Amino acid sequence: SINTILHYAHKKELGEVDKVFVTGCLSERYKADLEKEITNVDQYFGTHDLPNLLKALEADYKHELIGERLTTTPKHYAYLKIAEGCDRPCSFCAIPLMRGKHVSTPIEEVVEEATKLAKKGVKELILIAQDLTYYGLDIYKKRELAKLLKALVKIDGVEWIRLHYAFPSGFPLDVLEVMKNESKICNYLDIPLQHINTELLTSMRRGTTHEKTTALIAQFRKAIPNMAIRTTLIVGYPNETEAQFQELKDWIQEMRFDRLGCFAYSHEAQTHAYLLKDNVPENIKQQRVAEIMELQSQISFELNQQKVGQVFKCLFDRKEGTQFIGRTEFDSPDVDNEVLVDASKHYIQMGQFINIKITEAGDFDLYGTPV
Repeated sequence: SINTILHYAHKKELGEVDKVFVTGCLSERYKADLEKEITNVDQYFGTHDLPNLLKALEADYKHELIGERLTTTPKHYAYLKIAEGCDRPCSFCAIPLMRGKHVSTPIEEVVEEATKLAKKGVKELILIAQDLTYYGLDIYKKRELAKLLKALVKIDGVEWIRLHYAFPSGFPLDVLEVMKNESKICNYLDIPLQHINTELLTSMRRGTTHEKTTALIAQFRKAIPNMAIRTTLIVGYPNETEAQFQELKDWIQEMRFDRLGCFAYSHEAQTHAYLLKDNVPENIKQQRVAEIMELQSQISFELNQQKVGQVFKCLFDRKEGTQFIGRTEFDSPDVDNEVLVDASKHYIQMGQFINIKITEAGDFDLYGTPV
């Protein structure tokens, strides 16, 4: 934040630090403004400036740096970034301004980092990028997510591979074939859809329509009937009418997504949508968010009731109070459902896969016993 930059710039003035370097999204987006306003910072770097930052620190960029990382997650799972930046023109999004153009990490480098993580005990890889769908187009001139997945499943020690943040337009359908044939790839896909009304999707510059989006979800479910689909939606986008919002609610009821998040539209400076009038009142935005999440809560409860009596392979992340807490392959850490096991009756080692029979289910939690 600006306050953090000012804090360390002041420390430099006091002689408590020799140099101050700033890197990340803020300096990527507002570098010229920051250089003008906070002049006692030695240098500002963007999101793709690691070699230049190391040079400024009088360090050499080493190929060995790839994979040498500290994880902030439990040791049995890790997030694996396969690309940085985004080339999509979504009207509401400032990510391209902060992260720059899409840059895919070569397959061999991703595999190298994943192998090192596996040797450290990582069993689940969560693949992330601003846009998984685009992976490979910049460096291989074609979408290569499927090829990357085929390479990652060969790594010893990795048991789950999870996909986060795909884009609906241009999704590489060959990924579904790999997902179906490779047991290590979770039957799970995070694909933010944002809305379903075609007029709003056009204004959002999403490159799709109501009909195309619905057809894509049908393709997913035909290829992999038990796939868990997570999506995120935006309500209160400029000019969203009550009828368009109702269309979204009706569609959610029809689609019955396994996991869903909803956010109120935020009017971001420098985005294309900033040219539009932010004309949906904040209280209406929040009311619409609440309605969507109430609807999803009911859908989730009904879907979870169907799991009672079934057995699922679960990975256990932590213990809280009297409960061991784990996840099925259909659940990502922190954002999805959890499986709770009574710690007073059973002992489970963290980071282990255990088969759990579901005995009870709520809106977002499942309860079970080891079998």
